[in-house]
Amino acid sequence: MIKPTVYYVSDTKGHDTNTGTTPESPLRTLWAVAEKTLSAGDEIRLECGSVFQGQALHLSVQGTCEAPIVIGSYGDGPKPVIDAKGTGVWFQNYRTALDSPYHAWKGYISSAVLLYDCEYIRVEGLEIINNPVVLGEVYNQPDKMNRTGVSVVAQNRGTLHNIELKDLYIHDVKGNVYDKHLNNGGIYCSALKPESCHAPVARYDGLHIHHCVVENCSRWGIAAGYTYTHPFFTTLELPDEVMKKYGHENVVLEHNFVSSIGGDGITPMYCLKPLVQYNVARDTANEINDKVYTLAGEKIGKTAAAIWPWKCKDALLQYNEAYHTCYNQDGQAWDADSGDGTIYQFNYSHNNAGGCIMFCEPESVNNIFRYNISFMDGDGVINPAHNPDAHIYNNTFIMS
Repeated sequence: MIKPTVYYVSDTKGHDTNTGTTPESPLRTLWAVAEKTLSAGDEIRLECGSVFQGQALHLSVQGTCEAPIVIGSYGDGPKPVIDAKGTGVWFQNYRTALDSPYHAWKGYISSAVLLYDCEYIRVEGLEIINNPVVLGEVYNQPDKMNRTGVSVVAQNRGTLHNIELKDLYIHDVKGNVYDKHLNNGGIYCSALKPESCHAPVARYDGLHIHHCVVENCSRWGIAAGYTYTHPFFTTLELPDEVMKKYGHENVVLEHNFVSSIGGDGITPMYCLKPLVQYNVARDTANEINDKVYTLAGEKIGKTAAAIWPWKCKDALLQYNEAYHTCYNQDGQAWDADSGDGTIYQFNYSHNNAGGCIMFCEPESVNNIFRYNISFMDGDGVINPAHNPDAHIYNNTFIMS
């Protein structure tokens, strides 16, 4: 059995001609370590206190259930920093139009960390920034490049298993405020149409994002699961066989804190039984207003909420807190949007300009909203937007 290799990287002590396999002979740049051939059980360790300026880490590697690949830190001190400054550019192409003809479905993305067709991998204990100074770039220009702290992409390897993002501090990632479904914001996970017509469906089974802090990012805080297979999710009730073939399973978003987010806070998408719990969203949707969101052209999407599922089945959202969601066409703490069987329970919302909960569009069915507390939420605490089926009971609403 081959012993796994640990690669060490230090921006102060390293050199790219070193082996990188001991703390005494580390590599210096992320570019050097990305060129290594990683096998199951291998690790990339960035030295605490290192700052990797103008660099990105893009990987396409696969571990195993017994021996995952780990990207983390070593030594003492503050988290190692990946400050991409607009580098790490790749081309995202869903290879099909999205659920609205006005959503962008291809374009260039700058990602500080890109996990492309990776599985059985854990990324933990890093600080990630991606906010370059670009001469002539206007903050809200319509063709502004999309930027991401961490991008996760499934495309050509079928179902990807066990991807874990843990204890990441992601901040100051400024993308395009108008593009909802290109990888854009703090953490964004998506599934693209495979390049071969014979390839299996690209999807996730095991996506765990937890104990992460995402601040001052746009457009999204944490988004998990937008997919090219969206045409299979247009029915009222979503059959299990459809969800298991085209959707994502074992998606858990927990113990995350998102703050000062341009658009939406935390959203699982096209998932079967996602679990969203113990998260906090503060000051989301702060760019979805008539002062910033002014140059969209034909693009649509001037709506955002704090913590909500899109096109999911049996989503469970519990023990979350959302507050100071900024006013827009939505602006609620919670939103059961176009899914089947969403349950909100034991959540706390307060001071959200758009209200507490929205049940959105005719394809949103079998919803339950119970045992929640709403304090001083504004503009219509309960918003049933063309919703045929929502069961609301045993909640506490305190209103001005």
